Amino acid sequence: MMAAEVAGFRPPPYPYERLKPLRAQAAALAGGAIDLSVGSPCDPPSPAVMAALASADQGGATRGYPSSAGSPAARQAVAAWTEHRFDVHVNPEQVALCIGTKELVAGLPAWLHLKDPSRDTVLYPELAYPTYEMGALLAGLRPVPVPVDDNFRLRLSPDAVSAADAERALVMWVNSPGNPAGQLDDLAAAAAWGRARGVLVASDECYAEHTWTGPPRTILGHGGGDGGMSGVLAVHSLSKRSNLAGLRFGWYMGDPEVVEFLRDVRQHAGFMVPGAAQLAGMAALADQAHADAQSQRYRQRLERLRHILAAVGVTAPMPEGGIYLWAPAPGGDAWGLATRLAIEAGMIVSPGEFYGPAGAGFIRVAAVAPMDRLDLVASRVGAG
Repeated sequence: MMAAEVAGFRPPPYPYERLKPLRAQAAALAGGAIDLSVGSPCDPPSPAVMAALASADQGGATRGYPSSAGSPAARQAVAAWTEHRFDVHVNPEQVALCIGTKELVAGLPAWLHLKDPSRDTVLYPELAYPTYEMGALLAGLRPVPVPVDDNFRLRLSPDAVSAADAERALVMWVNSPGNPAGQLDDLAAAAAWGRARGVLVASDECYAEHTWTGPPRTILGHGGGDGGMSGVLAVHSLSKRSNLAGLRFGWYMGDPEVVEFLRDVRQHAGFMVPGAAQLAGMAALADQAHADAQSQRYRQRLERLRHILAAVGVTAPMPEGGIYLWAPAPGGDAWGLATRLAIEAGMIVSPGEFYGPAGAGFIRVAAVAPMDRLDLVASRVGAG
């Protein structure tokens, strides 16, 4: 007798793979497709970064195994940037590197569950980057969405998350400026909510440099012990700040006990940012002028894209932060709008359902094409 087949985990289709038919239709236009569905940078990195990469082997950075947590110099560079950008002091011992932030987002629930097996729930915004939910699923844990309000901000009223879910929560993710909607959340309130319930709050701040309403902000330094570090973890990346998505240089910092635990676990697993990438990352962090110039490029493209969408009857508000426009589709038909934009404008956008059921009826447009390509889109729809 054959043993009964046991159904194991099967990952869902990767959302952006569903756009293949639209990419084919857009590619048929003269001049080809302009893919604004994924936030993949298109602009050159700082010359200082390229110089650091070119000279990396002179100091042997490409030969020996790098430190999993990052070299003392790299962690000091992160701490110095944090103090400069947010006016928050972080001890370099409360900083550790990761191989870009996506692997950390996806892996964090599993590692935290090792630390505290009594908790099995991951909280995340109901409109969000899909990897928050996927990290819970990959760890065999419970993903529980936290409601957002009409402005897509987290609702952290007492009844928004049940007491039972809060008691079982390992971590609550926040993302500000948010992907996909560009909202700014109240990070101090999120930190206070987590501390009151013993839930680590992990704040994904990878778009902080592209904050359009007020200064960049972080969850670090808001009340609590250890200078506002207790119970919180800030997660950052150079991908969007410095056009270095391919370098895979990210970091996490905050609660000293959590950072130490993650650093030790990741060392055993061999998670290491290459030595050359660490040198390049240090050069990028030191070049604030290049980051500021990149931020201006994104802002100009967002305004250009708003004008283009207006020409086809779509009103896209300027986000409070981030590199995306989040716009309601006429009649709530996001796939219909995405198809129309592909056929008529050659522009590929993401239907909002990719970011959770709360996104149905919206589209997300990434400002990741040079202005001459956006001009081509504009000419196709008569936007001038």
